[in-house]
Amino acid sequence: MNIVQYTKAATLEEAWELNQVRGAVVLGGCCWLRLSPQRRIAQAIDLSGLGLDTIEEGDDAFIIGAMVTLGAFGRHEGLVTYTQGAVKEATRHIVGTQFRNLATIGGSVSGRFGFSDIWTLLLALDADVELYKGGRISLFDFGKKGPGKDIVSHIIVPKKRGNTAYASLRLNETDFPIIAVAVHADGKDVRCAIGSRPGRAEVMSIPVDAVRTLGYEKAGQELAEKVKYETNLRGSAEYRHDMAVVLCRRLLAQTMGDDV
Repeated sequence: MNIVQYTKAATLEEAWELNQVRGAVVLGGCCWLRLSPQRRIAQAIDLSGLGLDTIEEGDDAFIIGAMVTLGAFGRHEGLVTYTQGAVKEATRHIVGTQFRNLATIGGSVSGRFGFSDIWTLLLALDADVELYKGGRISLFDFGKKGPGKDIVSHIIVPKKRGNTAYASLRLNETDFPIIAVAVHADGKDVRCAIGSRPGRAEVMSIPVDAVRTLGYEKAGQELAEKVKYETNLRGSAEYRHDMAVVLCRRLLAQTMGDDV
């Protein structure tokens, strides 16, 4: 890999201007940076000096800087409490401690990876993305187009009453997930995100009353059947579907106050 020009941005405006250069790359934790002898990066943009490595907890939301590491995200006491431990569960399998202390939440979100535990959880939490020029948009909408030439500055997790849970299935402790599910249930609706299908996570909603009427098994099956699954080396489409039904059922029961 050949980096022609490296710049540690002093402001978000400078970072944005540099990113308009063809072949520019915004550096996060660099853990997913594609390495190749043939790759040429015209302009590498370092955001580490912009103070985007903090998590602010307000009355209505958590504001998470793009340079916050996955390790810090998973350990944050306020987020752990708000999600009943779901952030810890969603991050603890990601490669290893050293990796989690380098990889950033901004890089994970910007990459829009199909295997991302982070994407799955944040979709269920109805998170938003703050773009420097584009402003605040939902993570769902961001997933359709990505950052483009804009800069992701923050991830915003709104505080909503309810319960959250996360679960995944893996071949081993630190492998990519075969399937991942996150659920957030309040008194009215249930948001369920299913990721690593192996495509990027998708989210759907179902009224709480409908879940009570259908029962957890049928409601889980209904949710699981709303997304498409594919086969790869980690599992078949059929297996992913069947396991999604199981995880949806378990998390519905967990978040709606019943034993699994």
